[in-house]
Amino acid sequence: MSEVTPNVAKTNTEPLFITDNAIKQIKKLQSANDQMSLPLRIFVQAGGCKGLSYGLMFDDQPLEDGDVQFEKNGITFVVDSESIRYLKGATVDYEENLIGGGFKVRNPNASKTCGCGSSFKACG
Repeated sequence: MSEVTPNVAKTNTEPLFITDNAIKQIKKLQSANDQMSLPLRIFVQAGGCKGLSYGLMFDDQPLEDGDVQFEKNGITFVVDSESIRYLKGATVDYEENLIGGGFKVRNPNASKTCGCGSSFKACG
């Protein structure tokens, strides 16, 4: 019996841009949580005040059919086939301010965003 391999698109081009600040913070989180070998999954899910919200997680699950995988500065990123429609061309950044820091997504595919920047409404 042969094992089925998921249809995963590995690309040398970044479908979304990850800033140097985001890379530094991701590496800190990987190290602090002993997750150095796990890819970071970036996704969109239903929720938030505008209908869709962003998510990031170190993913220990097998890749799924349609996943897009790319690497930057030694970090592997994975985006599922549904989320890539909303994230193509977006920028993931990490910003510090007076009340803390967090990941921010600047998304050209968003027609509206909430004040905190964690949810959005897609164009169209």
